[in-house]
Amino acid sequence: MGSNNILGFDYGEKTIGVAVGNSASGQAHPLANVRVIRGQPEWEKISSLIDEWRPAALVVGLPLNMDGSENPVTPKARKFGNRLNGRYNLPVHMVDERLTTRDARTELYNAGVTERRHKPVLDKLAAQSILQTFLTEHKKQQPGSELESD
Repeated sequence: MGSNNILGFDYGEKTIGVAVGNSASGQAHPLANVRVIRGQPEWEKISSLIDEWRPAALVVGLPLNMDGSENPVTPKARKFGNRLNGRYNLPVHMVDERLTTRDARTELYNAGVTERRHKPVLDKLAAQSILQTFLTEHKKQQPGSELESD
């Protein structure tokens, strides 16, 4: 039987936030940050997360402008998704990530986390938000899941 785990990524030019979720529970959780050094993600860290969690699929946030148009980071996030697919031979889903960083920042403010302590958790929370969006949408498209009973 295959894994229900899914890893979500919030691509950034300096840091990539990573979250883990489960398609059966429909819940996502912040997991880790991966540094990007001279344009290259720390592939060894991504590989160890993939080895540890054995995901069935990967989700990458697609950064778009509020009007839906692409911005300078959009093609880099797409390329990152393509590279994940090529390296790990796993399905990669691109998910609109508009508002996820803002939502993560709001969550931190509401939790009373001081602004100077935001950055270490902001990317992970944004990845969690991206993955949660995917899991929620996926559940809506899967009527009659094993959670429903008569």
